[in-house]
Amino acid sequence: MNLLNVTIDGIKVQVPEGTSVLDAAKLANVDIPTLCYLKDINEIGACRMCLVDVGARALQTACVYPCSEGLNVITNSPKIRDIRKATLELILSNHERTCLTCIRNNNCELQALSEKLNVRDIPYDGVSKGLPIDNISKSIVRDNNKCILCRRCVAVCNKIQTVGAINVMERGYDTIISTADHRSIADVNCVNCGQCINVCPVGALYEKDNTQLVWDAIKDPDKHVVIQTAPSVRAGIGEEFG
Repeated sequence: MNLLNVTIDGIKVQVPEGTSVLDAAKLANVDIPTLCYLKDINEIGACRMCLVDVGARALQTACVYPCSEGLNVITNSPKIRDIRKATLELILSNHERTCLTCIRNNNCELQALSEKLNVRDIPYDGVSKGLPIDNISKSIVRDNNKCILCRRCVAVCNKIQTVGAINVMERGYDTIISTADHRSIADVNCVNCGQCINVCPVGALYEKDNTQLVWDAIKDPDKHVVIQTAPSVRAGIGEEFG
């Protein structure tokens, strides 16, 4: 295997041929922010957060740009930081910023990156899409008003689960992650595996919460409520604690 000599922010590393700049940076312990990247699953450079300077005329996306012998990469400069921050501000301008009540509050990659890049104001006037929330499914809720079009869910649904229940629909500003004919996810071939929820970086996909239904049943004097732990949960606890 041919090894390439690459310099990341002054740190010299050797990487196998075909390695992306993003993976080379990880070997050098240099952090490059991403929002859409999933290794070997979704490497498309869509979010533009991983832009770096490789000496070319324009900045390049680190997740898809291949290393070459003698490549010198700058990942953190005033220009790069300004572009990343402006890109993030544009993403946030169309994002429904109800963070305090969002299910992903304090566990959101978009929120964490905004804090890291010191985003305090949104200088752009975005337009809220005002899309209906799809909560018909028994297990998955979709809120496309919070979707940042990273396409992670599409990649994992199509490439890993090979179900293809969701995909990229429409074009331009009207681009949306949806199902065939924009039907509810309950009305297509979704198998409710939840992998799309696991990879979503924001609160656009989340598990349906039936906690209130349980409380209502407990408070109902005409109901005798029996609580049982699901078999898979018992098995998981047993494996964890022996």
